[in-house]
Amino acid sequence: MTTLIHARPAAGVRVAVANNPQADTARVDALMAELGLTGEFLGLGGKPEDHRVVAAMSGGVDSSVVAAVLHRAGYQVVGMTLQLYDHGAAIHRKGACCAGQDIHDARRVAESSGFAHYVLDYESRFREAVMEDFADTYLAGSTPIPCVRCNQSVKFADLLSTAQQLGAAALVTGHYIRREERASGPVLLRAEDHGKDQSYFLFATTREQLEYLRFPLGHLTKDQTRELALALGLIVAAKPDSQDICFVPDGDYASVVKRLRPDAARPGEIVHADGRVLGSHEGVIHYTVGQRRGLGVATGEPLYVIRLDAASAQVIVGPREALAVRTIVLKDVNWIGDGAIADANGMEIAVKVRSTRPPSPASLHVRADGAVAVRLAAGEEGVAPGQACVFYSVDEDERVLGGGWIAATRPQDAVA
Repeated sequence: MTTLIHARPAAGVRVAVANNPQADTARVDALMAELGLTGEFLGLGGKPEDHRVVAAMSGGVDSSVVAAVLHRAGYQVVGMTLQLYDHGAAIHRKGACCAGQDIHDARRVAESSGFAHYVLDYESRFREAVMEDFADTYLAGSTPIPCVRCNQSVKFADLLSTAQQLGAAALVTGHYIRREERASGPVLLRAEDHGKDQSYFLFATTREQLEYLRFPLGHLTKDQTRELALALGLIVAAKPDSQDICFVPDGDYASVVKRLRPDAARPGEIVHADGRVLGSHEGVIHYTVGQRRGLGVATGEPLYVIRLDAASAQVIVGPREALAVRTIVLKDVNWIGDGAIADANGMEIAVKVRSTRPPSPASLHVRADGAVAVRLAAGEEGVAPGQACVFYSVDEDERVLGGGWIAATRPQDAVA
């Protein structure tokens, strides 16, 4: 179901934020000028009022600021919030996104600012493309990243298509990543604020999507965004950032998998890398590569999960040094560097294998049959199948070159 919350003002009218009694109009305008958010700053050509744009609104401070700033600048803003799931425990819980309270917050931001807002029911699509994939990935012994799947399969696919059907010139989001126009077309760059950089979660963005997407916060710090939110008088100005997977309200991934796939988890053995059977477990869904705590075995030495074998229902554990990986085999690779990925065979790049880690030196290898692997310059620990391996250029501009899903890892210094 699609619900229109508020009708937008007529095209060409620069609506004052003064209809929000909490807004400091002079401060808003000064900040927008200081941060380069005045005029037609999206790079669409002409004047802001010439363009209808869709602002993706999660109900958080970042997307709310983007929508309100676009409106203040004169764009014809249509805010869109996705109803992704209905989880009673999450309705009033801080630290999630796209739940009931967040939809309410997005609606109030739109109403106070004076632009149109729609709520789109994507629950069935989200369940199929994200939640069920989450469960199946865990059952296969891998560790999923549902936020990437959501961007890839819902936000930058279905929502983008909806925005185009509405005649919008761009889909604008609150992600911290930079988009830059170059002679060869638009490119993605890491955010100026590396602490907030979200490029790891956007590696699957295609060239075609990048033509249509805009990311106005890529050159801002979080403090600057919150300063704008306060000046705009937004009710979400002090709202905490989302921290959890939205449909896992208590962090208990295994319970979600069991709910989606009843009776799918199989008990099995906990096996040492040297072949010794150390104990038993209730299902590989309770473990992830790199895990140390909660293994349920005691041997007098620190042990880590080094591999999950879903086919045989085995959890393989070993010493920390057994976690080191030098070669990563990838699948479903998205390449947004120059030329074809085959031309990048042997290229020196930097890669991120976890969202919280800095990029590390590596080389890219593409076989004649199209298979792609990455060779790390130094071993990385806790590299898990199901996670992402994101490519970056090694020059100063920190360009995002794409990435792929980790299909397998190998400790030896060889490319498969």
